Amino acid sequence: MLIRYKKTFEKIAMGLMSFMPNEKDLKKLQQTMKEYETEDTRQLFLWKEEDIIGLLGVVFHSERNAIEIQHISVNPSHRFQGVGKRMVKALKEMYPEKEIIPNEETAAFIEKCDIC
Repeated sequence: MLIRYKKTFEKIAMGLMSFMPNEKDLKKLQQTMKEYETEDTRQLFLWKEEDIIGLLGVVFHSERNAIEIQHISVNPSHRFQGVGKRMVKALKEMYPEKEIIPNEETAAFIEKCDIC
């Protein structure tokens, strides 16, 4: 189930975010988290099954009626089980009127999701 990020999930979210190649540096990671917490156009979602095992970070582009997936991360022990695809599908179901678009880092994965 896709749930909205809350500050109480900060440590879990930072742990998941740190699996992204460009978020290895602590200062960069903290800056990214702050952007998600303070900017109205950004939203973090967490994927919860029994535990929180995935993260999806998006930017809303109102002028394009699109949602850009900036970050997508799954706990390594849950990878290759379709969790990432389920997160993207749930996002599309949550915002059916919006186009889901990737950034450079997420493009290869989003193409595999076949959500169009």
